[in-house]
Amino acid sequence: MLKSATLVICLATSIALGGCATHQGNRILTDSAVGAGGGALLGAVAGFNPLVGAAVGGAGGAAVGAATH
Repeated sequence: MLKSATLVICLATSIALGGCATHQGNRILTDSAVGAGGGALLGAVAGFNPLVGAAVGGAGGAAVGAATH
């Protein structure tokens, strides 16, 4: 139950903070930072390597930040 609650809180926070920047360059950096933090947290909670989670989350966040402007 605790893992599920942590996952939901992490995803909600990532979505809420992901759209804070207004310029595309800022959005890429913000989204990659939020993605890396969320990926590291989810990797640790799920029992995977947090560094791999951070790398995947950061890359995904940067891609989303670049695509949404």
